[in-house]
Amino acid sequence: MSSKNERLRDEILKRSGVNPKKCMRCGKCSATCPAYDEMEYHPHQFVSMVENGDIEPLINSKGIYRCLSCFACVDRCPRGVEPAKLVEAVRLEVIRKQGANHLTADGVEAFLDGEIPQQAIVSALRKYSK
Repeated sequence: MSSKNERLRDEILKRSGVNPKKCMRCGKCSATCPAYDEMEYHPHQFVSMVENGDIEPLINSKGIYRCLSCFACVDRCPRGVEPAKLVEAVRLEVIRKQGANHLTADGVEAFLDGEIPQQAIVSALRKYSK
């Protein structure tokens, strides 16, 4: 595994807080997934690919946006692995890769109008300025 893949894997694992080594590949998470037919990589495959550092196919997959984040996979896992959190961490990596996650105080004014509550702007600033 290249150092880029290792760095990416470690970043996703840190961001998600998931330990994919606990996965025993039973497939219960995938059997429970309501979006199973829509996803290129199913929850148990997703966990395995992250563990192995095979992140690029996941980043380029449209399936990460098909995940409903319903956490059915999390509830069903007998070992406490949380595939939905890995999917979310990969989604966040895609956003960061695109550079769409940085909002500065100077950029807030462009979002202000009478329709958007100020709380939403402050929340976005907090979330995307990290």
